[in-house]
Amino acid sequence: MPHNHHHHDHAPMNYNRAFSLGIALNILFVIVEVFYGLYADSLALIADAGHNLSDVFSLLLAWGAYWLSKKASTPTRTYGLKKVTVLASLFSTLLLLVALGVIFYEAVERLQQPERVNGLTVIVVAGVGVVINTLTAWLFLHGSKSDLNVKAAYMHMVADAAVSVGVVLAGVAIMFTGWLWIDPVLSMLIVVLVLMGTWGLLKDSVNLSIDAVPETIDTEEVKSYLLSLPGIVSLHDLHIWSLSTTQTALSVHLVTRNDIPDNRLLERIQEHLHHHFDIPHVTVQMEKAEEGFVCSLEKEI
Repeated sequence: MPHNHHHHDHAPMNYNRAFSLGIALNILFVIVEVFYGLYADSLALIADAGHNLSDVFSLLLAWGAYWLSKKASTPTRTYGLKKVTVLASLFSTLLLLVALGVIFYEAVERLQQPERVNGLTVIVVAGVGVVINTLTAWLFLHGSKSDLNVKAAYMHMVADAAVSVGVVLAGVAIMFTGWLWIDPVLSMLIVVLVLMGTWGLLKDSVNLSIDAVPETIDTEEVKSYLLSLPGIVSLHDLHIWSLSTTQTALSVHLVTRNDIPDNRLLERIQEHLHHHFDIPHVTVQMEKAEEGFVCSLEKEI
């Protein structure tokens, strides 16, 4: 069975630089938050430092998954560890949902028992958080468009930047108006907005983890292309799934009226699927159309 082993790089982002810089920035910010949280006697800042530690964890998770996915295949893991990037994106998304739940719960509690935002210190530290989280998110912006694992890390940073913006805006508004309810209400609004953005990420992560067809690929278009090939009379047992968050595989049985499998046709199929549908790993089984012969997999789903 022919395989196409040619890979092209979707996202020419520097993974090492992005992850190491992002982790270093966030650890530094956690230290700053803890220090000023104790200095300003602000439980909110110390709690936020704990939340930012979860971001460090999510970045470490995504980086670890990226490296594991590069490991060579073995006799017992014939695809290597590529799938860990999908599992990491799913776990990271669930972690983000838990963090959003905690922020929302704390906002509800603060709404019932309003706490005064602790002056300028909280606003300045939250402002630093906006800068650091935005910068970290920017490091992953390019890769997030083509790698779900990176997108999960990116969404964590975007969520944190949004929450920090909320703290700054609420702090400034409270300084001018004295309305303590602004802080929790703004926090709840930001959580809802981030949740809306995260829902698609969760759906994609679940779909890839159960080997669904990636949403960027139209199965009917792939079928139409394969059936338009010279000599091909039918196809069956077509499967399209993700090997990782950046690689897609396809296997299919093609029924041909020709006597001998055409290697040039196989090469043409591989090239077309790679460059037009972004499917680099292709397995094709050719079968001769004969009366009375039915492939055992033809009637299976």
